[in-house]
Amino acid sequence: MKRDFAVLGALVSLLAFAAIAAPTFFSAANLRDILLANLAVLIVAMGMTLVIVLGQIDISIGAQFGVCSVLAGMLAKAGCPAWLLVILLLGAGAALGSLNGLLVAHLRLPSIVVTLAAMAVLRDSLRWATGGKWVQDLPQSFQWFGLSQRGGEWMLSLVTGAILAGCVYGARYLMAGRMIFATGSDAESARLAGIPTVRVVFWVFAFMGALTALAALLNAVRFPEVPGNAGAGLELKAIAAVVVGGTSITGGRGSLGGSVLGVALLAVIGPMLTFLGVNAYWEQAIQGAIILVAATTTMAARKRT
Repeated sequence: MKRDFAVLGALVSLLAFAAIAAPTFFSAANLRDILLANLAVLIVAMGMTLVIVLGQIDISIGAQFGVCSVLAGMLAKAGCPAWLLVILLLGAGAALGSLNGLLVAHLRLPSIVVTLAAMAVLRDSLRWATGGKWVQDLPQSFQWFGLSQRGGEWMLSLVTGAILAGCVYGARYLMAGRMIFATGSDAESARLAGIPTVRVVFWVFAFMGALTALAALLNAVRFPEVPGNAGAGLELKAIAAVVVGGTSITGGRGSLGGSVLGVALLAVIGPMLTFLGVNAYWEQAIQGAIILVAATTTMAARKRT
């Protein structure tokens, strides 16, 4: 809870600085663009919070996002109806996540190694399959799911809000959520208590993949074309948001609400740099520094308790 207030304080301070240095930052159009651009990050951050609570990591989500984005565009061009496209894409994302989960949970390979390899394989395979080209000439019914832009924006926001509410409720009140936290706190004790820790790890990675696929779809429908490098850098944003939000990188502790605040904090950094005339390439450097500082303070606080 203290960490949540600290992140909220940092966010308010940053916004106060923007109000003085760049008042146009608060234009309705800019705030709407920031919200829409980060809905996908917020969805992915929900899954990443659960992964990190387990004491694991998944750095392949950016590549998974790219694969699912291109797949969504190709299915749409093939005339796939929206309801079937959603099902197929969620299945594809869950399958990609399940492969990571299988290797981490059942073969007990380090998640950093598994997901690093998955990231390289997926990115290179996608580059080979598309030749680096974008998916173009998408049907009009694909953009905003055939709704008006304003209607599509509301739909994306409501779906994201529903996912957030479901994840928060599940983590707090469902047995599955309690098993995730117990496994992340002490996997051996959780196993001795009767919790199927191997299955818990497997299904969390599968859930991470499904959320990534959904985020990719909701992001893809905003544009008339799908870039071949979609999702580049997404893993850094998601991990940074989760760690900044107070989730312990060693597992067992975490807050989905804190991750939401982390996403909000990081979401304003890039646009604010642009409004202040600072090179946008500094954004990832700042995100990396934030991860380091947040992880250091979390570990220091944990040692004191």
